[in-house]
Amino acid sequence: MSKYTKEDIFRIVEEEDVAFIRLQFCDIFGIPKNIAIAASQLECALNNECMFDGVSVEGFVRSDESDMYLYPDLDSFEIYPWRPQAGKVARMFCNVYTVDGKPFMGDSRNVLHEVVKKAEKLGLNFKLNPEPEFFLFDYDDEGRPTNKTHEKGGYFDVAPADQGENVRRDIILNLEELGFDISSSHHEIAPAQHEIDFREEDAERTADMIMTFRMAVKTIAKKHGLYATFMPKPTEGISGSGMHINIIAHDKAGNNIFVDDKGELSDTAKYFIAGVLSHVKAMTLVTNPIVNSYKRLVPGYDAPVNISWSSSGANRSALIRIPSKRGQDTRIELRNPDSTCNPYLAIALILAAGMDGIEKKMTPPEELGDNLKNATYDDLRESGLETLPMTLGEAIEAYQDDEFVKEVLGSSIFNKILDAKRKEWKDFRTCVTQWEIGRYLNIF
Repeated sequence: MSKYTKEDIFRIVEEEDVAFIRLQFCDIFGIPKNIAIAASQLECALNNECMFDGVSVEGFVRSDESDMYLYPDLDSFEIYPWRPQAGKVARMFCNVYTVDGKPFMGDSRNVLHEVVKKAEKLGLNFKLNPEPEFFLFDYDDEGRPTNKTHEKGGYFDVAPADQGENVRRDIILNLEELGFDISSSHHEIAPAQHEIDFREEDAERTADMIMTFRMAVKTIAKKHGLYATFMPKPTEGISGSGMHINIIAHDKAGNNIFVDDKGELSDTAKYFIAGVLSHVKAMTLVTNPIVNSYKRLVPGYDAPVNISWSSSGANRSALIRIPSKRGQDTRIELRNPDSTCNPYLAIALILAAGMDGIEKKMTPPEELGDNLKNATYDDLRESGLETLPMTLGEAIEAYQDDEFVKEVLGSSIFNKILDAKRKEWKDFRTCVTQWEIGRYLNIF
């Protein structure tokens, strides 16, 4: 059942003195885009008549098929609390359609919508809650962002050691005005690193919320004179930022299907886990999409490396773990994604892979018994465990060979991501870094 009607939107815009509405969408890499319209053009937008040039959006279309239409999702209407309260600014997420009125196959939001529709046909309703981490750094004297900080805070520290406490407070207050149900926030393990968690929501709303979260964090941080970054590994020698994703699945009656009658992990949960693990190497190009993502996924820095699972909530070295809560709170936590991903595509692949496991009744590997937090790659090889891709190049190789991932994303998005990431990897491989200069210049 819809939250808003067209009449509701017109009424709210008038009553709240909304001057501008942003019609928001994103490119295939999850970078937010929008067209801003004046309130006087709202009727045009609500009638799905707002057009834009898709050729200018990364990964969208060729020049001979560039006209695209934005169909606003009325239930996503929100007023930005951080913008001026006179002449307010509101936002609606939009689905992208072609000129002949069909959903555009290159629209990330549409990809997730199709996966959710499949879940509904199977009688499944997925809810997710992400755990995004980020850093708050200083600007330099010329106003450019740096990866420097003066603070030395660590896990769960409070002010004055945690110099971002007030920033997190303002972020949370703004997010709550946007309908977020914030469950917790804290200083993370590294200096200037923070985490804010929100409660589970339906898959499509969760993806929208991640997009909003990233914008809110960056906007509020800048108001405090700090630069917020979701870059996975902005500084050497410290733990990086991830975005663990927790998944709950209910049947039509609202029962959690990841737990059995005895309160133990169900066979369905194990099928889901097996499906995710069987495709996780290929999915990594989407869940961890940039060169820097793989600087986080290394041994010794509190990030998953081996492809494994554990029902012990205490074993955080497994790629998939089952948090300690059971019963209706039983959930599956995937620990490798980071916040640079396109949340629509990442969530679509994770859920589709899990459903593939359920449909085929896949058997997961043996549960990881040992805690391999400090294991090296040599240790992992000796244990026989597979590992996640160690570089963007390895992720590309796994991605290009997985037909399942191509089927979920569609050939258009699949190929555009592949082309772009091949170019990114080539650019990185041909770049001479300061590490190389420092290591080799005085020797050879």
